[in-house]
Amino acid sequence: MQYRPLGASGIEASVVGLGTWVTGGGLCWDGVDDGESIRAIQTALDGGVSLIDTAPAYGWGHSEEVVGKAIKGRRDDVVIATKCGIWWEDDRGTAFANFDGKDSNICLRPETIRIEVENSLRRLDVDCIDLLQVHWPAPEPEDTPIDVTMACLMDLKATGKIRAIGACNLSIAQLDAYRANGDLDSDQFRYSMLYREPEGDVLPYCGEHNLATLTYMSLEQGILTGKVDMDRVFKEDEFRSDVDWNPWYALDNRKRVLDMLASWSDLTAKYDCTLAQLAIAWTAAQAGVTHVLCGTRTVEQAEQNAAAGALILENGDLARIRGDVIALGDPA
Repeated sequence: MQYRPLGASGIEASVVGLGTWVTGGGLCWDGVDDGESIRAIQTALDGGVSLIDTAPAYGWGHSEEVVGKAIKGRRDDVVIATKCGIWWEDDRGTAFANFDGKDSNICLRPETIRIEVENSLRRLDVDCIDLLQVHWPAPEPEDTPIDVTMACLMDLKATGKIRAIGACNLSIAQLDAYRANGDLDSDQFRYSMLYREPEGDVLPYCGEHNLATLTYMSLEQGILTGKVDMDRVFKEDEFRSDVDWNPWYALDNRKRVLDMLASWSDLTAKYDCTLAQLAIAWTAAQAGVTHVLCGTRTVEQAEQNAAAGALILENGDLARIRGDVIALGDPA
């Protein structure tokens, strides 16, 4: 496993991190088995993964509770990253989304952030959160000023509730504002070989300003594993059934991706790796990328994802993969 700094925080974390959105379960993920999730998390730790990314909104606290059970007795092995800002306890904030029949708001008021932090500490059963991230920027009409939010986060850091501050899904202007008002250490955003928009702005910005980058959906919810074949049918409530949201899952696009992946059989043989490991290693090697978050349902997936953290691809193979994904083009 490779380890890289979380910005200027003084914390080092595994280049492959464990994303736990799916661990929260619910209709959108067609349920999960908590026992298998716990075993998978512990397998990831055994494989050198130290970074575990979760959030209160993942299963409305359930993901944090499962993570807390899995890391019991292994706190020193773990860099815990969780989030704040998705609020569902009352009507404070701006309407955001409905998941599994529950309405949620974006709220970055200091009073709700403090409640969220105490709830996360309780669910995770820890005394301190290593990296607290703003889950989404505050939208209008309740657009909490960034300096107000950062003042709260800096106070939480000063009092030892958190060790480092991160954010997710920010524009360059928002990154500037967060940095101007406190110690921002990381930015989390969607990035994969099939979704490379951050290469034009966010990735170079983070590299220039020493911000760690936590990429999510780097396996595009599984399509880059090669295991989502043409016969796979998703339930109506699952995220992957919504091809407007992720058009790579439309059958014509899926066929194009599968054909590209099949053309890399010589690379998986050369590196003795799976397609998922190849995609993770490629992502981790891109300029500005420091950490790649990978979700998992099973012990086998956790073991394989962790092993990708030690895989180093040759420059020529990195360039070949990039050429192939550029030739693939955008989803039709």
